[in-house]
Amino acid sequence: MTAPDLRGRGVLVTRPAGQAEGLCRLIEAAGGRAIPVPAMEIEPAGDEATRATLAESWDLLYFVSPNAVEHGVRLAGDGRWPKVARLAAVGRGTARALAEAGRAPDLVPSARYESEELLAMPELAESEVRGWRVLIVRGEGGRGLFAETLAARGAEVYFAEVYRRRRPEINPSALLARWPREIDAVSVTSEEVMRNLMAMLGPEGRERLLATPLVVIAERTRERALELGFQRVELAERAADEAIVSALVRLFD
Repeated sequence: MTAPDLRGRGVLVTRPAGQAEGLCRLIEAAGGRAIPVPAMEIEPAGDEATRATLAESWDLLYFVSPNAVEHGVRLAGDGRWPKVARLAAVGRGTARALAEAGRAPDLVPSARYESEELLAMPELAESEVRGWRVLIVRGEGGRGLFAETLAARGAEVYFAEVYRRRRPEINPSALLARWPREIDAVSVTSEEVMRNLMAMLGPEGRERLLATPLVVIAERTRERALELGFQRVELAERAADEAIVSALVRLFD
């Protein structure tokens, strides 16, 4: 099998600082140039009430991201979750974070890593979850699909919001000056990150951004990117870093 080759292309990596190293290493290993520009900042949130909620007994604890694991364990103080019957993770990175914190999840989708795939698992069918107490560990103001669906299936659903997301403030002039020579593609991991980047670049950078090939990890983000006017959008097969690099290679093949 031929190794992936990005042939020196520059890729803007927009993950939060401290969470982009793995993807940057893979881009470099594939012959590309990783250009980290965080389009989201993560800050701790939650209070004593959140801590108490995490300490209760739950039939299911669902973690929406590795950030949810990190900040949930920070508040709970125990990654083994002894009073929780089942743990669920949105994807492989979140599952890995749970295992490293002390307990591997019971439920992880095997195809695309997103709430829709998890909800399709037979373990979360209406006949199974009716009457369950479910806690969703997430950032402030996350998506409501998982909660709405489980509630419709008869579960009692609650939230523990353990972190908040912020858009970084930058002067885009230097980045935009480099753009034509150095940036051949952009990777984003959520619609919020994509919108943040667009706001950070400002009106003067909008046309340049929309003309740059984009890699996303969710179909809903791809659809929104096309609505916003991106000219070329490639959907990674999974949320894994390796799949993002493969999607980047497809862009240039």
